[in-house]
Amino acid sequence: MLALRLVRGTHPVVLLRRLLVAAASAGVGFLLLCTLGYALGHPADSAASTLRLLWCVIPLAATVYFAVAVARTDPSTRPRPGLSAIGLGPARLTAVAAASTAVACTLGSAVALLFFLHLRGDITGLPFDGAAADLLAAGQPLPVAAALTLLAILPVTASTAAALALRPRKEVVTEGAPKTAPSGLPWGVALLAVGLAVETYAGQGDGDRAFPLPGRFEGSPGGVLAGWIITAVGLAMAGPGITHWCGRLLQSVRPGAVRLLAGRVLMDESRRIGRPLGVVCAVGSGGLAAATLYDAGTGDFGLLTGLGAGLVIACTTATLLTAALESKQCRAHTTAALLRLGAPPTVLRTAALLRAGVLLAVFLPLTWLIAELAAVPLR
Repeated sequence: MLALRLVRGTHPVVLLRRLLVAAASAGVGFLLLCTLGYALGHPADSAASTLRLLWCVIPLAATVYFAVAVARTDPSTRPRPGLSAIGLGPARLTAVAAASTAVACTLGSAVALLFFLHLRGDITGLPFDGAAADLLAAGQPLPVAAALTLLAILPVTASTAAALALRPRKEVVTEGAPKTAPSGLPWGVALLAVGLAVETYAGQGDGDRAFPLPGRFEGSPGGVLAGWIITAVGLAMAGPGITHWCGRLLQSVRPGAVRLLAGRVLMDESRRIGRPLGVVCAVGSGGLAAATLYDAGTGDFGLLTGLGAGLVIACTTATLLTAALESKQCRAHTTAALLRLGAPPTVLRTAALLRAGVLLAVFLPLTWLIAELAAVPLR
């Protein structure tokens, strides 16, 4: 009940972020139900149905990632003075954040179920009744237990991930000690190389091992997709280290006040924004590689494939923007202190533009390079 009251009384911007989580959950739930419909319509092709279900893990993981980022920036779940006195300590607030995430994801899953039943023709009286009856196996009875199980995967996973990410931790800080550099860069580069090698090796096979996506585009072997996942994990691990070195680059060669401020902020926030940057870089490189194949006539994307890809792109981009907002909120006291000391607002804006510029100058070429390397074995 407390989670529901917090949902009703939240700021419109916070409520919008939760509605975006619900919309993404609806998209993932619809993909899972479409996979169930394919299995009902093709009972003899269980292997293809299983692979389609496994492919849905990618948009599901992107949605969970976005839901956790939204839960981290939710102001109603932050520890504040006086809340512990009424029984809302860190552990209880973590439970509230998990419950709020579960509410948003469950709402999206319910919308997905209604839309799925409407397109099957099970719910009538609205436009487009049964518009996808053949695709969704309307002639077969829908197993209610299987549908509810699939729809419950995302709310359970997202709420559990939010609880684990926001659980109370005991941090021991040495007073005045500088933050250490992220240590995942070497491992991220190694995984990136392994992922590209797996893609190259898998792309040399024949078309008999095609990995069926929920739509068309049947010419992509499963090993290539596995290699892309390894590449994405590598970029997510390397992102904080790359961001940290971007901050060092800004402070090199006799920096002024603006460059020094921009570089210090990048170094301090490298862990918070570096990982979403790496994930967006991986998604962008995969999208560029897929676009290259589409232009060359190698693949043909279907509607559900486009829906899954759009969910991944939207969720990872929204996660990056949410991480940037969280970083800004964490720097609010520092920004206020600088303004009280007489720092011109233009200096802060210039530093922000400088940070964005150097990140774009580093991550855009990296995205293009990885996309070109990933597209080579698929051509």
